[in-house]
Amino acid sequence: MSKFKKLYKENIYGIIGTLLFHILLFSSFLLVNVKPKGEVKEEPIIIDFSNIKELEEPKPEELQEKTQDENTPSTPSELEQLASRSNRAVNDAPKKDPFFDEDYQREIAEAQKLVADVNKQLSKEVKDIEEFAMPEETTEGMNPDSIKSTIYSGESNIHYFLEDRYHRRLPIPVYLTQGGGLVVVDIVVNRRGRVIESNVRNERDLKDPMLAIYAKQAADRTVFNSDNTAPPQQKGTISYTFVAQ
Repeated sequence: MSKFKKLYKENIYGIIGTLLFHILLFSSFLLVNVKPKGEVKEEPIIIDFSNIKELEEPKPEELQEKTQDENTPSTPSELEQLASRSNRAVNDAPKKDPFFDEDYQREIAEAQKLVADVNKQLSKEVKDIEEFAMPEETTEGMNPDSIKSTIYSGESNIHYFLEDRYHRRLPIPVYLTQGGGLVVVDIVVNRRGRVIESNVRNERDLKDPMLAIYAKQAADRTVFNSDNTAPPQQKGTISYTFVAQ
């Protein structure tokens, strides 16, 4: 018994501290509503819908009235502006661009007509050069000084210019056309008198594109006298005047 008392006296403060610790721990569990096993007690959440009124869908009449109220101006100034806009005449026609003036429109029309004429001619069957039969003016056995550079022959008249040269064979294109016209062909002739190059100068100005075809083929068939002292490539012109029929 004496030993127990001695042990009690020696550990009295430790025993008291242990009891106070457990008392505080138990009190804290009670304050936070924690069960002894360590589970947290959850409180249920209750929502009361009894005081909430049921939402009613707006009627079509109410929606229409609301839309009209939104579109109706609220002030007199807005009413005046709306009236001025509604009474104002508006021209929806496109404004005339000064770039597209009468000259421009006329050029467009002429270009379209030219394209149409070319397409019309291209749609026709073009014969080979051998199929165009042309009469020829020859100077065989003639005195060169008496040979003229201008030939008059009914449906077409010919005038050529090639310095110090004269023709040996001069085809005369016979093409019957209503309009007629002048066709100028630039030519290049070698020393042997052969036309090695020909180009129609005023082809775009011709109303009938076939005139240029006949004139070019006649120029290609033309033969001049040979001249070893002439330039290797001598330039000249041949003019064909087609008489309207």
